[in-house]
Amino acid sequence: MLKFPDDTKVSVMGLGDIMAAFYAENRNATYETAEEIIKRLEDKKNYIPSSKSVHREYAYVLLREYRKYVKDCS
Repeated sequence: MLKFPDDTKVSVMGLGDIMAAFYAENRNATYETAEEIIKRLEDKKNYIPSSKSVHREYAYVLLREYRKYVKDCS
């Protein structure tokens, strides 16, 4: 479940598996990593709006979640 700054919550399928794979690859939490997470979520049939502002917001939230994931695994 992703939580956005406006308190909107969005359920996504496969996020845990994607983050685990990125962590196993020692991927850093960068904007490029967030973009790749978005791409993989879309490949898993998650709907991500195409609006540039929403896309940036998703990237921001995914980076926050990935950083948290890395911290929890360390």
